[in-house]
Amino acid sequence: MRKVILNLAVSLDGFIEGPMGEYDWCFTDQDYGMTEFLSKVDAVFFGRKSYELVCPMGPNAYPNLARYVFSKTLRSAEGAVIIGRNVKANVETLKRKKGKDIWLFGGAELTNSLITLNLVDEALLSVHPVVLGGGKRLFSESEKRVRLKLVGTKSYSTGLVQLSYRIKKSK
Repeated sequence: MRKVILNLAVSLDGFIEGPMGEYDWCFTDQDYGMTEFLSKVDAVFFGRKSYELVCPMGPNAYPNLARYVFSKTLRSAEGAVIIGRNVKANVETLKRKKGKDIWLFGGAELTNSLITLNLVDEALLSVHPVVLGGGKRLFSESEKRVRLKLVGTKSYSTGLVQLSYRIKKSK
């Protein structure tokens, strides 16, 4: 069965974007394992806001990936399939389809929803050595605890550290 893998950048203080929605703090000076990661996935999940962030890059932003946008408000999305209802059933169907793993690109609302529904299998967090002091947190408040098992780490000369976790499924 395919895995859904959350892979994104996060600041040391737990934000995925700055107070004005900016992501200029993310390091882009080297690959940081993205080429290898992209070779292992063939689909990507976006929340509406993340999709709209990537949209200006054009339909070739991720040319070899099937794109899925989770939104209750979008009616069309160029080069992507919209999932607006029955999220759990749709994601479970996609996970059972033959293929490579699925990249959960974000954003925070989609990430939290899919984790709550026990649909995320792994998290690969690239922790950037910057404190933003505000912005959008990766994880929102939740009544449910999520347990993770550390399965790998990799550090880079820039101070960026990648943490790889397996998400333990809750009952």
